[in-house]
Amino acid sequence: MKRTIGIWMYQNSGGNQIEQQLVDQLNKRGIATICGLDLRYSKATAKGIECKGTRIDELDLFFSYNAGEQTAYQVYMYEYINEFTPTINNFRSFKLAEDKFKTNSLLNKNGIKTADFCLCNKENPEELEQVFAEYGTLVFKPVDGWGGTGVAKIDSFDQLSSLKPHLDPEEYKYFYVERYIDYDGSDYRIDLVNGEYIGCYGRKAREGDWRTNVTSGGSVFLRDPIPEVIDLARQAALVSGLEIAGVDIVYDRQNEEYLVIEVNGLPAFATPEQEQQGLDFNSRKIDKIVEYIDHATGSKSCQ
Repeated sequence: MKRTIGIWMYQNSGGNQIEQQLVDQLNKRGIATICGLDLRYSKATAKGIECKGTRIDELDLFFSYNAGEQTAYQVYMYEYINEFTPTINNFRSFKLAEDKFKTNSLLNKNGIKTADFCLCNKENPEELEQVFAEYGTLVFKPVDGWGGTGVAKIDSFDQLSSLKPHLDPEEYKYFYVERYIDYDGSDYRIDLVNGEYIGCYGRKAREGDWRTNVTSGGSVFLRDPIPEVIDLARQAALVSGLEIAGVDIVYDRQNEEYLVIEVNGLPAFATPEQEQQGLDFNSRKIDKIVEYIDHATGSKSCQ
């Protein structure tokens, strides 16, 4: 029986070219593709889930890879779709990776070290002050979100006091903070597909800043991984349950150990500009994603 999968892929920064390569390789394996299934145009009725004339609940798999356009409605539909159709990433793990507190809690319970962290009730602000007194410098983060949005470094009680009045009570129902890590301003990003190492690169904060995210002004550079970092990333991806993961790791100079700072469920492919710099893992990543989809949709050759 012919297999058909749906795709919703980001189109900027070379995403449209990546999508075409995925489609070409999947087609060679006898897997038909329907692209552009943006869930903002989806609807669910007693008959099923439809998006742009396609019954998503009748697909063999739905591949969602678009971090920048996730609305609450799209995420809700993503969850509902996964009740009937396999998704990559699976919704449970995708949602977990979106929640920094729950991700770090799970990692620590499985022996994977992260920065020290605390979730505080916004109605007990004195708790946050006690955490600051214990940790020293804090990093305030929204529990969900990506790209460094809403992240703030807190060095003093004055900063802490001035921050709280600006927090939207509807948006911030609790405070999530992490102990600031003494590191050299750079990190490792390890990409994995189905637990297999795909590639590594580094990100470095711009001068005068501490955030390595490219969207916050950080820059990408070539970086060779070490076995300890790859192994730590594999463990984090396995615990999170993500089929595709990008794990960010830094070296804590004070405690002389590597720490996981984030597990991403939608790690971007290298952009055309980054490929020109020498980041050459896109082809391997595409190959492994296609191989996994082939297996997940029932290819006898992959079983």
